[in-house]
Amino acid sequence: MAFDGLFIHSLLNSVKPKIINGRLSKIYQPFEQDLVLTFRKERKNIQLLLSANAQYPRFYITNQTIANPDKAPTFVMVLRKYLEGSVLQSIEQLGVDRIINFNFSNRNELGDQVQLVLSLELMGRHSNVILYDKKSGHIIDLLKRINPDENRVRLLLPKAKYELPPLISGINGFEVTEKEFKEKAINSDPVDFASQISGLDRDDRQELIGYLEDDFSYSSFKTFMSQFNKKGAFILKTPNNKRKIFPYLPYHLNLTKESADPDINHALDEFYEYQSNQDWVRQKSAQIERLIKNEYKKLTKKIVKLKKQLEQAENSEGYRIQGEILNANLSQVKPGMAEVSLPNYYDNNRPLKIKLDVALSPARNAQKYFTKYKKLRDSIKHVKEQVSIAQDNLDYFDSVQTAIDNAEPQDIDQITEELMNQGYLKKPQKPKRKKKITEKNLNKFRISSGKTVLVGKNNLQNDWLTLKKANKTDIWFHVKNIPGSHVILQSSEATDEDILETAEIAAYFSKAKNSAHVQVDYVQDKRVKKPNGAKPGFVIYTGQNSIEVTPEKTRVLSKRIN
Repeated sequence: MAFDGLFIHSLLNSVKPKIINGRLSKIYQPFEQDLVLTFRKERKNIQLLLSANAQYPRFYITNQTIANPDKAPTFVMVLRKYLEGSVLQSIEQLGVDRIINFNFSNRNELGDQVQLVLSLELMGRHSNVILYDKKSGHIIDLLKRINPDENRVRLLLPKAKYELPPLISGINGFEVTEKEFKEKAINSDPVDFASQISGLDRDDRQELIGYLEDDFSYSSFKTFMSQFNKKGAFILKTPNNKRKIFPYLPYHLNLTKESADPDINHALDEFYEYQSNQDWVRQKSAQIERLIKNEYKKLTKKIVKLKKQLEQAENSEGYRIQGEILNANLSQVKPGMAEVSLPNYYDNNRPLKIKLDVALSPARNAQKYFTKYKKLRDSIKHVKEQVSIAQDNLDYFDSVQTAIDNAEPQDIDQITEELMNQGYLKKPQKPKRKKKITEKNLNKFRISSGKTVLVGKNNLQNDWLTLKKANKTDIWFHVKNIPGSHVILQSSEATDEDILETAEIAAYFSKAKNSAHVQVDYVQDKRVKKPNGAKPGFVIYTGQNSIEVTPEKTRVLSKRIN
């Protein structure tokens, strides 16, 4: 279900006790549409994520580690100036609409007490975060500044008067009395009545209709509404395996229960973890993915062109034959001829038409064919080398894209650094301090036997893991002939079950993660070598064994320990 008004009501039951009266100690904007507010309360740090993402507008307390960017955007600088160190006095939802006001108390530069409101509007592509002065009602700044030509309903710029967006009128279900219910119910059926209740998305409205069709009474209606005063959550799946989250367990929808959680915040954090990671990775890797797309396009065209040249070179015998036949029949070729037909003694003396350059003598025309033949034959080795280089570069960018597909937001900086070192991206004038790769950067798994498996998430990590971190007797895994992570089983001895489980992990962290049959090679790490001058992540190995596996996401990720 979406972040509708009733879901927000449920979520606030959990959020409010945790952060109200907390002091706002840190504010940062890790991604374009996302803010993280860190509150200090009862000697603990609590992170509140606010997202104005058009596709997934949301807020909740998160335990995820989200990197703080080196440079703060203007809006964050404004928030820090006005809100850092302030106390969160209250959180108010506007009725059952998707507007949440965080009310702060702080002192201005003169030491006077000021009341500030950070308003979160969760309205799809119109979602926004707006800071305004509660007393004057004037906007101080906002996450998305909107040009007046784009929104004529209200002005969304600093110093403008804050106005509410247009809201759909309806009934607040938490305030309906039994008398009001009966008055509304007399002239309506369950569908009509449910359509008048505010704060419901399609799923909630359908569930309410189910309750009222079973029993069109005030008691049934209050039973439905009371479910939004709880603090837990349920994850359910649709018939086509789409995951949805509810603050209650619906009975009238065609959904299958996946899990339950007593804390709606924790459930949301896990529910959005994968999706938000993918979204954040996309935002951080946009420049890299444009580069990969352009390079992929150029290299593909280059390979097609080179292969045509190679085909022409390998089929160049015809030029030699034409030169020989001209040489053998020079007396029949007259100066100034544009074409001549001569018997081809390589083909039972059938006539062979040979084009001529009218400006050249017969002998020079023959020599021209021999020169062209020699040039093409001599080019075969060079063209093959160029095809191989272009294909290697194509494979390299394939490996970078696979790393992005498996990356977490903090991994993108290393991928960017790698492409800068390779000369594909321009280095900044003030280069960032390089972060040393450690085991903390890797994905870590514990298989059934208790042994540890380490997984590189990009080419720099792959090189470090295989060539520096791993013991020579550890077992190295990689999908066969497909881009993927280097995977190390930290053991010199492995059972068949160890090999199977580790191979599944290697298959999952590869381009073939969605395939049913994935061939994975494995060999002792000491047999893996990196050729001189090879690109990051590229190695060669000998003496390997292979196993075919089918990677299954839930089974693989259940073994993850970091």
